[in-house]
Amino acid sequence: MKDLRIVFMGTPQFAVHCLEEILKAGFNVVGVITAPDKPAGRGRKLQESAVKQFAVENNLRVLQPINLKAEDFLKDLKQLQADVQVVVAFRMLPKLVWSMPAKGTFNLHASLLPQYRGAAPINWAIMNGEKITGVSTFFLDEKIDTGEMILQQEVEITPEENVGELHDKLMHTGARLIIETLKLIEEDKVTTTPQLESSELKEAPKLNRENTKIDWNKNIVEIYNHIRGLNPYPAAWSYLINDGDNLKVKIYDCRMESIKHNFPSGKILIENKILKVAVDGGYIIINEIQLPGKRKMKIKDLLNGFEFGQESKFL
Repeated sequence: MKDLRIVFMGTPQFAVHCLEEILKAGFNVVGVITAPDKPAGRGRKLQESAVKQFAVENNLRVLQPINLKAEDFLKDLKQLQADVQVVVAFRMLPKLVWSMPAKGTFNLHASLLPQYRGAAPINWAIMNGEKITGVSTFFLDEKIDTGEMILQQEVEITPEENVGELHDKLMHTGARLIIETLKLIEEDKVTTTPQLESSELKEAPKLNRENTKIDWNKNIVEIYNHIRGLNPYPAAWSYLINDGDNLKVKIYDCRMESIKHNFPSGKILIENKILKVAVDGGYIIINEIQLPGKRKMKIKDLLNGFEFGQESKFL
């Protein structure tokens, strides 16, 4: 068992694996900070974060502050007497919190910083067609994702990989990087390097309705990357114009067929239970789709009961 007293901060499944690996490595986690329970689903039942569920199962002390500057929370956090705080997919911390431990607070970020600072680095790396991404650990400072670097590890993005698959790859690599970082901190062997600022930095802003919509006027590779960079979550979307109906649909798995044609972008063609969308440079072949109020479906299943008109198109 290690002597280092660790407070872990995180919320989603990505963070759970990291916390699990910290415990497996024998480190002493004295407390876990995660998001408050939130109403979810049709019944609006209170939903615990993935990190809270795991922490409770492992008999770890859990704090769920609404306000990170609240006196009660700061008092409870101080009583944990952390030597170091580890942050994975949490929220922005006030200086009162990140400056508390003697050995600092470090964050795991799912990109090769300084590239892709922001809320959705895994999605944007694929959406922008990157072939390499990675994970970084860095000490927190006043700004978002700008602190001094500790360690980085590159990860390859394969041409067919979607964001769900890359998420899992980065999650495992990131957990290993956290363990390496903790060992350096424990042995007082940490050396840090400032992040290099550049005019060519790519950002990773929060995903929203506007930046997840498919632009069918882009070229085939850009559209393909956009869709796989949002599959399975939160999913790329488009309007489907079909026999006078205007439906908002989500598009998941797809592939490319590079070929010359004379159809306008967005035109839908159905051939042998295959749905093809004409775009610049060929066709996007959609394998999975979700219509409003329906579950996600394979195209061949959808075509058993759904008719596409001659003039149907995506907008």
